Amino acid sequence: MLERRLKHLPGLEDFSADVMGQRLHVKYDAAKLSTSTIAGAVADAGMRAWLEHEEPVSVGDGTARWRRLLVWTSGVAFAAGLGLDALGAAAWIARIAFAVSLICGGALTARRAMRAAHVRSLDINVLMLIAAAGAIALGQWSEASAVVCLFAIAQTLEARTLERARTAISALMDLTPSEALVRDAQGERRVGVDTVLPGMVIVVRPGEKIPLDGDVVAGRSAVNQAPVTGESLPADKSPGDEVFAGTINGRGALDIRVTRLGRDTTLARIIHLVERAQAQRAPAQTVVERFARVYTPAVIVLAVVLGIAPPLLAGGSWHVWVYRALVLLVVSCPCALVISTPVSIVAALAAAARKGVLIKGGVYLERAGRVRCIAFDKTGTLTRGALQVVDVVSLNGLAESAVVALAASVEQRSEHPIAQAILAYAASRDVVVSPGEEVESLAGRGAEGRVGGARVVLGNRRLFEERRLSSPAIDRRVDAISAKGRTPVLVARDGKAVGIIALADRPREAGRDALDLLRRQGIESLVMLTGDSYATAKAIAEELGVDEFRAELLPQDKVTAIDELRRRFGLVAMVGDGVNDAPALASADVGIAMGAAGSAAALETADVALMADELLKIPYAFRLSRATVRNIKANLAISMVMKVAFVALAVTGVATLWMAVVADTGASIVVIANALRLLRAD
Repeated sequence: MLERRLKHLPGLEDFSADVMGQRLHVKYDAAKLSTSTIAGAVADAGMRAWLEHEEPVSVGDGTARWRRLLVWTSGVAFAAGLGLDALGAAAWIARIAFAVSLICGGALTARRAMRAAHVRSLDINVLMLIAAAGAIALGQWSEASAVVCLFAIAQTLEARTLERARTAISALMDLTPSEALVRDAQGERRVGVDTVLPGMVIVVRPGEKIPLDGDVVAGRSAVNQAPVTGESLPADKSPGDEVFAGTINGRGALDIRVTRLGRDTTLARIIHLVERAQAQRAPAQTVVERFARVYTPAVIVLAVVLGIAPPLLAGGSWHVWVYRALVLLVVSCPCALVISTPVSIVAALAAAARKGVLIKGGVYLERAGRVRCIAFDKTGTLTRGALQVVDVVSLNGLAESAVVALAASVEQRSEHPIAQAILAYAASRDVVVSPGEEVESLAGRGAEGRVGGARVVLGNRRLFEERRLSSPAIDRRVDAISAKGRTPVLVARDGKAVGIIALADRPREAGRDALDLLRRQGIESLVMLTGDSYATAKAIAEELGVDEFRAELLPQDKVTAIDELRRRFGLVAMVGDGVNDAPALASADVGIAMGAAGSAAALETADVALMADELLKIPYAFRLSRATVRNIKANLAISMVMKVAFVALAVTGVATLWMAVVADTGASIVVIANALRLLRAD
């Protein structure tokens, strides 16, 4: 409808509609066309449009309540009419109830039909009204009421379900701060991010998100870059280091000189990749919608020809052939066809929501059933996204518990993820931790301090090489730990190495089980994509049993990997959680975001969001998708077989009016009952 209305506007050069994102991208000649004219054309198609920077044009609660009241009244009046008929009440009383149902349920359909007619589109709403009018002309008020009422209910349920999915996901989004704390000659003040220019200095306090790309000019801190780079470990930042918008500052305050405008940040470029990937997607059309384009006018033409041609050309009875034409309209009303797909989808979406799985539309539900390859991000998706101590190596005869005690004593007041992992391990092993003294953080290397009078140093290989605490034997131990994808932390006391603590981001407990379930459901290949090191990726891949993995990938590399997998396997799904996963999520045929741990951009881009942050929800989603596709095919087959059979009976005069009513309402009841089975899908 948008295309029919907009394509003839003078000055319009190009446009694309993102239906799920509810955005219309328009390219036009401002000398020939204004935004108000475009908004008016959209309004002619029955929708509202406004510029992105303007206040949204919202539909009031009163309007929504009025629509729900109409649908409820239509359903109650229809049921009342059936009840009155069954009890043998006077026909005119039942007709009043059916008329109320028609007026209330048909109000919404009539508005859509008028809009379609206004843009010269003969859609399903138009045929619905014609079929209802035909039923009334035949005196079949109950059939007319059933057609209108069921159609209104199905449309309302689908619209409400999709809107709930949009609302639930939009509530989780909070990409970057809208304000930045600027420091200049006038002091410190908060200003909008869009007003900050390159060269200005901003202050980021501990725990805050960094609002813009820049270089650190003062302060030291560990910055969690996982939302942008996918690194599992925070990166230590000191003067001269680069930081990115959207990353999360750690324990120290940072002064940052801005290097890029808000629209040019690394995060903005990633979002641009997302938008480009979304723009490459063609609008999805369901089988029913494609069929209705031919079915709707064909049925009307056939009915007209059937009612007029025999009497004019062969001298047939006008009464007989007009009667058959009207019966054909009732029989051929696409109620069961129209309801078959949305009712199945609505039932499946409701069932998924109960399980904590948000699916953004029926097209993704259907598409997931054809997926043969699934790509997974590693950090925060297949793994927990949090470091744990997995091994302690004792050197020079010191007990393992003593090594942990020394490290925990120095790290007692640190907020660094490595320190927190060591402290948690010490607590779980009931290790007695003495208070550290003269503790000093060594940015990018480790920490040192005094414990019980002894000088304790702990950190990475670089620190030990600088302090000449390393040796060939220790280097071999460190290499062996690193080869397993683990992070080694070396510990020394009074100038002598006494131990190595190995840390790792552990796979989720249900990881292997989830992958096994997916294989049993027909998934041919399970692939892990990560920005982490090759050694770390290999260790996790072997532990989980994925079919293949690719490491040290940038966001654009993941998009390339998705394209390559699509060429090999067909439809590809991507499971991720970070902003760095967003381009791959958008590029994949089905993007799945880990909801609780997922970033705003990932949720914005993904087609499916796992709100419970459980990997086992992924096999459930694919299982439900396949069940839904089977259900829709069964419903379409039931509808088509019954319709084709009764069209033939109507043309030959075998079908009577009551048969037409039974065929139409019976098909609807059958497909609805079949669809509702999805509510019990497990």
